[in-house]
Amino acid sequence: MTHTPPGWIEPETVRVRPEAALDLAVVDRFLRPRLPNTDGPLEVVQFAGGHANLTYLLRFGTQEYVLRRPPSGPVAPGAYDMAREFRALSALWPVFPPAPRPFLLCEDASVLGALYRRLSEAMIDTLAALHAVDYKAVGLETLGKPEGFLERQVNSWIKRWERAKVVDIALLDELSRWLLAHLPRSQAPTLLHNDYKLDNLLVDPADIARIVALFDWDQCTLGDPLVDLGLLLNYWTQADDTPGRQALAQAPTTLPGFYTRADLAQRYAERSGRDVSAISFYQTFALWKTAIVVMQLFVLYQNGQLQDERLHDFNQRAVLLAEAAHAVTQAPAL
Repeated sequence: MTHTPPGWIEPETVRVRPEAALDLAVVDRFLRPRLPNTDGPLEVVQFAGGHANLTYLLRFGTQEYVLRRPPSGPVAPGAYDMAREFRALSALWPVFPPAPRPFLLCEDASVLGALYRRLSEAMIDTLAALHAVDYKAVGLETLGKPEGFLERQVNSWIKRWERAKVVDIALLDELSRWLLAHLPRSQAPTLLHNDYKLDNLLVDPADIARIVALFDWDQCTLGDPLVDLGLLLNYWTQADDTPGRQALAQAPTTLPGFYTRADLAQRYAERSGRDVSAISFYQTFALWKTAIVVMQLFVLYQNGQLQDERLHDFNQRAVLLAEAAHAVTQAPAL
C-alpha cells in the first residue's frame, strides 16, 4: 500500500474489471483503522496497464492510495511476491526518493478473497431458493414431465450424439453406456433452470455477491434438481484441475476465495436438505452433454452454417470434456 505523491499525474484507470473485483465493504473495514486520512468515502478504480499483479487506485475523499495484490490462482514459487516488495520499499523509500512509501502489508488472503466466497454462496443459495419454489402453486405443473425425466434426458442426448458424430470419440460412447448403467434414483421434482451458471446471472455492480437477476429461461422445465447443480459444477473449475478442463471454464473460479466443487455441493445439501451423494453422476452427465453440444457446434462450423473461427477446434474440445467426464466417473465422490 503506497501513498500517491503530491502533484502526481494520475495514470489511466478503468472501472474495476469483474474478475478483479474487491469486496469494498471488507476492504473498507480493514483499511480505515490502519491508514491515515481515511475519513472520506471510499472509491476504487483499477489501473489499466499490467497483466500480472493487480493494481488499484483507492480514494478516501481527497486522500489517494495505491493497492497492489498478486494475480489470482496458484503462482510460481517466489513470483509476484507482495511481501518481498513491501520489505524492499520499506527500507528504500527513506533513502531513495523514487521508491514509493509502503503503508501497509496485508497477508490475510481472506480480506481480498471474501467477495468470491460470498459470490459462491449466493449462487448456491439462489439455486436452492429456485428449487424451493412450489411450481404447482404458481401454475407451472404442466411445464414438464418429471416422471422418468433423467432417463429420457440421457437417451435424448445419446440420439443427439449419434447425429453429431462426424468423428468417432470412443469415450463419449463409453460414457453413454456408463450413464444408462448408473442412473440414480431421482430426487423429488422441482423447477429446473437447466442452464444455471455464472454468465447467466446479473449481479449488483456495487456488490457482485448480490444476485439481482437470472437469465436464459428457455430451457426451464420440471425434473431432478441435481441436474441444475451438476451443470453448475460442469462449468466450475478449481486450481487443481487439468489445463484442459480449466480452458473450458466460463467462470473465474480458480481465484482465491471461490468455493471448490465439493464446497458447492456441500452448501447445496445444507441449504436444500437434499442428498447429494450421487452428484458425480450429475456432473458426469453435464460434462458429457456439454461435449455433445460442442460437437454439434463443430458440425455447424464444418458445414459452413456457422462462420465463427473460434469453433475450428471444438472437436478437440469435445475430447477434453469427455476426458473430464470420464475422470469424474473414476474419482471418489465429492
